[in-house]
This record gives sequence, C-alpha cells and structure tokens, in this order.
Amino acid sequence: RRKIGPAAKETTDQPHQGWTGGRTSKTNILVPIMTVAFVLARTASGGARGSLRPFSPSIRASMAAVVASSGRAMAGASRPLSTWTDVPMGPPDPILGLTQAFNEDTNPKKVSLGVGAYRDSSGKPAVLQCVRTAEEQIVAAKMNKEYLGITGLPDFITRAVDLMLGPNTLADGNIAAVQTLSGTGGCRLVGDFYARFLGTGTPIYLPDPTWANHKNIFRDAGLDIRAYRYWKPDTRGLDLDGMLEDIASAPDGSVILLHACAHNPTGVDPTHEQWAQISDLCAKKNLYIFFDSAYQGFASGDPEYDAHAVRLFRERGHRMALCQSFAKNFGLYGERVGVLSMVCADRDEAKRVESQLKMLIRPMYSNPPVHGARIVSRILGDEGLSSQWRTECKGMADRIISMRKALRSELERLGSKRPWNHVTDQIGMFCYSGMTEEQVLRLRSEYAIYITNDGRISMAGVTDANVGYIAAAIHEVTK
Repeated sequence: RRKIGPAAKETTDQPHQGWTGGRTSKTNILVPIMTVAFVLARTASGGARGSLRPFSPSIRASMAAVVASSGRAMAGASRPLSTWTDVPMGPPDPILGLTQAFNEDTNPKKVSLGVGAYRDSSGKPAVLQCVRTAEEQIVAAKMNKEYLGITGLPDFITRAVDLMLGPNTLADGNIAAVQTLSGTGGCRLVGDFYARFLGTGTPIYLPDPTWANHKNIFRDAGLDIRAYRYWKPDTRGLDLDGMLEDIASAPDGSVILLHACAHNPTGVDPTHEQWAQISDLCAKKNLYIFFDSAYQGFASGDPEYDAHAVRLFRERGHRMALCQSFAKNFGLYGERVGVLSMVCADRDEAKRVESQLKMLIRPMYSNPPVHGARIVSRILGDEGLSSQWRTECKGMADRIISMRKALRSELERLGSKRPWNHVTDQIGMFCYSGMTEEQVLRLRSEYAIYITNDGRISMAGVTDANVGYIAAAIHEVTK
C-alpha cells in the first residue's frame, strides 16, 4: 500500500500523458505487464518463496507472447495522438516552388528567371562593395548586439525617410516612422493598422496584377481585397483609362495601394503626367494612399527620379503611408531591412500614430533586427559610401536595361513576328512578357527555362552568356 500524503498528491496532480496527446512511458507499460507475467509463472510452477523452479517451455512461450503484445502496445502508445487531422496541405509558394523545381532540374542549360533577386553578369548573387565596406567598419567598431527599441534604429529611419521624401523630412515632426521587417513586414504592419483604425473589412484596392503576396498580406490583416485595372494586354502597357475608372468607382475612404516605381510584375509605370491625374482623382475620392517602394534607385538608376510619385503625393497633401524595402537596391535580401512611414496632420497626431504602431509591433515581433539597419544607415550617413552606393545601384539598373535591349534585339534578329518593344519600354527587375501559361510551361519542360506562370521574367537572371538561348526558346514557343 502507498501512503497518501503531500508527496503523493503532488504526483497525482501531474497530467496523465496518455490523455493529453503526449508520449506514454514505455516503462510504465512494461513493468506491470512483466510483473503479472512473473506472478503467473510462479503460481504455475508451484514455487514458494525461495524455491522457484525454472520456467517450463510453455510458460516461457506465454511470457514471450505477453512481452511481444506489450511491445505493440508501447509502439502505439508512444506515437503522439494527432490533434491536426483536419489540417489540409497548403499549396506550394508559386515562386519558391519554382526555385525548388529549378534546383532539382538536371539539364545543364537550365536558367532561373523566377525569383526577383539581382544577379551579376555571370549569373551569381552579388554583394555591393559599399555594403562590404560598411560591414567591415561595423565589425571593427565592435558594436554590441543589444535589442533595438520597438521602433528600430533611429539614424537608419531618419536617413531612409530622407532618401525617399527629401532631406530633413522628419524635422517637422508630422511623420510617424518605424523600422520594419523589410517590405513584407511593413505591408503587414500597415494592414493591421488600417484594420484596427479604419475597420476590419475596409476595402483596399490593389493593381491587377500586383505582387502575389500583397493579396495574402492584406487578406490576413482583415481587409477587403479589391482590384483596379492596371495592365492592358493589347498594348502590354498601362491601362490608364481602366485604372481611373475603377478608382472613380471605389467607395470614398477606401485604401489604394500604389507601386512607387518599377511596378511588380509588369515593369510598367505611369508617366509624370499620368501620376498627376491619378493624384487628382485619389484626392477627389478621399482615398488613403499606401505606396509600396521596393526599387528606389534600382529602377532607373536615379533614386530621386524613382521617388517622383511619392514626393508628388506628399506635396499635394495626401494622407499617405509609405513602405520602403532595402532588399533590392542595397542587395540586403536576407537582412530584412525596411521602414514604414505615415504622414500625419501634425506632431501630436504623429505621436499618437507611432504609439499605436508600437502597440502592434510589440506582440508581433517585439523589435526589428539591427545588423542590416546599421549597414544602410552607415552608407547613407557617409558621403563617400553614399556616393559609391549610387554608382553601384546605377550599375545594377544599367545592366538590367542592357539585358532588356539584348533580349529584344535577339528576338527581332530571329525573325519573331510578335512585337517586343514592351521589353525595353518596361523598367526595373521584371519584364511582363505577355506569354501564355501554356507557352511558359513549354519553356520549362522543353528548355529548362523557369519563369512564373503569368509570363513574368526576372531580367536579373538574363546574362550575355544565356540571352541567345533564352531568346531562341521564347521565339520557338511563341511562333
């Protein structure tokens, strides 16, 4: 008999793992089974204390059967009880899944034109020299690895906002700005802010097409995803009339997402005059403007030119939010460096908005990473490094522009009957080729050329060495 007392109570208060989906102890099962088997064996042998005779063959066989049965029981009991039997398999990410398929392809001529990450003229990932230098300086300074504040690295935020909106932008105090987990994190943060203060189900208008993850982000934030026309297949350019018509029919007070430059996936941007028309209509409809900027400097090679639309809207007094990513233009893809800025009416409103952004950040990711922010801050804060960054950024933009020219030229040389002027008319990382899904799948299966199913080509993957092969394959599947 076991004495029942405090110690026993402490034991019996522990959860029974057999009922909680945990693992049942093998010892807990095996010991009582073996004990019963031993007692039965003693009884059968007629042995008293100290006079146990060897087990007979039949008894040994019975004990072996009991142990085997207990092993099967233990095997079942040691497996966790499933709590997630109704969870379906999620679909693969359309871009990351494409990369996996490319990696598994054994064709020596394979070409990856899916992921939006810059590659140098040899097709290899590139790290800017200004980034290397800034990183070396940071390491040499032996900085600590303490947490940043909730809003991030102050110098980085100031310099990032100045890059887009102009010098001393934050001096007036009417902008709430926080460091984010690159562009994706900034989009999700502003989506949650809109849902909390404009209301769950607030319409947000996205261009059709847009970066695929925009829909996921704002849907999960609780906003009502709607679309406005943007791409005109007939011209492979901007559908300005359709865009303006859809904006005009949007409910007053809706949110509209605009790509600051180098629209993803089409590479089609409005002209300065068209941006002015869009601004006028958005003001008339009292829309909340959200600019997503991932390619400043990377699009044209000139950061000021690429900032035109955002600066125009701010000068015209729009209530505006801006998300900046430093993945593409600084090559800091894995550092997750970004900023979210919200233009407010005055200093007091900016303080209140910042306080609410902090309340959203704290339970979401607490505070942002420091290393990438230090790199960008050091580059933008140093005249020599900043100048070097502008030169290197323009070099990336110029290489992509030259590959656009080469691809178009090669397609025309091969005698393609299709117009390819849109290849050079578009700007930035991507070319929206106009190819059908069937043609894209033929490129993949017959030539091991990997682009997304909507026909988007990542021009960063085109090089002097493979442009002829790519053009010949495109020409063949589009005949």
